[in-house]
Amino acid sequence: MISKFLSKLKSVLFKSSVSVDAPLKKEKKATKSAKTSKTKTKTKTKTKTKSVNSKKNIETLTTLPGVGAKSAKALYEAGFKTTKAVIAADEKDLLAVSGVGINLVKKLKKLK
Repeated sequence: MISKFLSKLKSVLFKSSVSVDAPLKKEKKATKSAKTSKTKTKTKTKTKTKSVNSKKNIETLTTLPGVGAKSAKALYEAGFKTTKAVIAADEKDLLAVSGVGINLVKKLKKLK
């Protein structure tokens, strides 16, 4: 850094065509990109935790009788996040979810 300062000072004093401004600008850009990469990692971790939570909720829904991975994902995407929500839901609401049939609804209503 001192050498860059000295070379810039020489260029100013002796009015040579040596330009040191370009490397200094690159250093500033590098620090800005380092800051933005930190914020990107923060948002990535937030989305990872959300996806981990959704996977856990979907796995929890598969504990219901007759609910497999596909129907659990469909129920989760339809807004039924917990097993209690699925059990408490109306038959019409459950049948509106794609991948959920009448037999599954009957099995779930037996749990009430």
